Amino acid sequence: MQLAHLQAFLTCAWLLTLLAWVAAHLHSPWQAAAGALAIALAHAWVLGVEFLAQRWVSRHDSVPRARAAQLWRAWASEVVISPRLFCWLQPFAHRRFPDQAGPQHRGLRGVVLVHGYLCNRGAWHPWLARLQREGRPFIAVNLSPIFGRIEDAVPTIEAAVSRMAEATGLPPLLVGHSMGGLALRAWLAGCGSPARVHRLVTLGSPHQGTWTARFGHSPNARQLQIGSAWLQALNRRAEDRRRFVCFYSNADNMVFPPSHAGLPGADNRLLEGLAHVQMLFRPELMEAVLALRDAPAWAAQQAPAVPAPLAGAAAEAGQAPA
Repeated sequence: MQLAHLQAFLTCAWLLTLLAWVAAHLHSPWQAAAGALAIALAHAWVLGVEFLAQRWVSRHDSVPRARAAQLWRAWASEVVISPRLFCWLQPFAHRRFPDQAGPQHRGLRGVVLVHGYLCNRGAWHPWLARLQREGRPFIAVNLSPIFGRIEDAVPTIEAAVSRMAEATGLPPLLVGHSMGGLALRAWLAGCGSPARVHRLVTLGSPHQGTWTARFGHSPNARQLQIGSAWLQALNRRAEDRRRFVCFYSNADNMVFPPSHAGLPGADNRLLEGLAHVQMLFRPELMEAVLALRDAPAWAAQQAPAVPAPLAGAAAEAGQAPA
């Protein structure tokens, strides 16, 4: 729970800074309010820079560009969702929905969820709530070390997949957000096999790297850089990508250019106007992913379409970004 402790500390420090400012400026209510608002919304400026960079870097990408209105809505959504995720769900509510995979789930296909960079299982809060209500088996892993190599996640994923398969008697649906999708591919390359996977779904995963990773210095951040030796080696490996479904967005503020979240040979599905963290909180996308539990294992066969509100007009199921 190292990440949860770190984010809890940062959240408390953020709140104490806000309160200290207000207390120091009680003599001037307007100054106190303005400063408190600036502190509370500091992350909005950072997100704004990310979206501006996304629009600039993606201007020549093969994926249709997000409209300005879509980027504004994605930014506003991320401004609201980010504090909820990083200041509450991950530091304080990540244990609310414990994993459920036991003999009572025999014959029910399970779901294994793998979070991304600087996240823990709390990122899957809406998904875990739904799966618990349905009585469906799920395991949401916590990856560690936080700033280690992506392949360090392989033993954790192996334990989760093995436990789920033993409990249900069926190969699970694997879902990874952002870096989690690459961790799943590393597991499949290291100790998995197609027979152990029903479908492998990635949400905003930088299969070809992302521009934002150039600012990271940890081992896993360097692996996410465009053209990194690790990504090149992973993409050279022989993979049966007929089981892969890759959702990607033209308004992703962390993984861009957008085409880098697609994977040649996979079932690539464009999402119009969704921000990076927002993907985890859209019921329509959750519905589309969880419907794959009961879909055929091969992407070449008929698969559930992306719901109309999320589907891009120029995107079709199976279309791979250039």
